[in-house]
Amino acid sequence: MVAHLKKEHTLVIIKPDGVQRALMGEIIRRYERTGLKLVALKMTIPTSEMARTHYMVGGEEWLENIGRKAAVAYEKKGKKSPFATFRENGVAILEANAKYLSSGPVVAMIWEGHQAVGIVRKITGGTEPLSSDVGTIRGDLTVDSYQLADSDQRSIRNLIHASGTPEEAEKEIPIWFEEKEILKYRLIAEQILYDVNLDGILE
Repeated sequence: MVAHLKKEHTLVIIKPDGVQRALMGEIIRRYERTGLKLVALKMTIPTSEMARTHYMVGGEEWLENIGRKAAVAYEKKGKKSPFATFRENGVAILEANAKYLSSGPVVAMIWEGHQAVGIVRKITGGTEPLSSDVGTIRGDLTVDSYQLADSDQRSIRNLIHASGTPEEAEKEIPIWFEEKEILKYRLIAEQILYDVNLDGILE
């Protein structure tokens, strides 16, 4: 059980806007300095089908939920959703997201460590950059908003995808990485973070 806590995995993808704005090093640095361990990394251009598969790991339930959230967002702005059902709205979001993710090179990574999913989500910030906290990657490094994305009829450009839960990460990782691409190695910093007695520090 303890070993599992130390070795939780999460998937992070630097999306095409993050690559094109030359933010790869800055983004990686933000995660790396927490003490999380980078165990897999690749640069690739996803196909549209791969992007759809990635977003559909939540299945039909994801389509319904994302469509419902969008409908609520329309209502809050005093507008009516242009889609007849939540699912139709969800499909439209899926297609916009897949188009965005497959529009150019991305950097896919797996980070390992205690509470890796939660730590990465905290550092990354909320889905909408405009309302993300100062100090988060999205809050500090980009300016997009739901309003602007909606007016341009496109997916919000928020630099990064980060797994929402450990279970989601387990489903997403095989889409991007083969098992042999996930490295197992010792990082010296892990001794400071996880060793119970801090043995070996003093000579």
